[in-house]
Amino acid sequence: QVQLVESGGGSVQPGGSLRLSCVASGIPFAQYAIIWYRQAPGQQRESVASITTFGPIKYADSVKGRFTVSRDNAKSTAYLQMNDLKPEDTAVYYCNCLDTVRTYWGQGTQVTVSS
Repeated sequence: QVQLVESGGGSVQPGGSLRLSCVASGIPFAQYAIIWYRQAPGQQRESVASITTFGPIKYADSVKGRFTVSRDNAKSTAYLQMNDLKPEDTAVYYCNCLDTVRTYWGQGTQVTVSS
């Protein structure tokens, strides 16, 4: 059974930091690309960062310079380090693992940035 479990969300003040984790089980994690998405209330889900199996990384313009995506294949875990958080970063964050034919989603973790 495939399972993706996100953790690390919470409430922080503007300028704060959080690190999200996504632990995968049931898949050959190293063979999957990772995309972090977020969805704010009333908004469409948007991708914020991605990392492929061989390393190339992309970020949404809104998070460049503030967010860092990484992966530890030995631990089947992906990370999203979020620094200098802003109120507009408030959303549910989702981890997506995919290859050419399969895609899996975690349950999401809430991030709230407010003063």
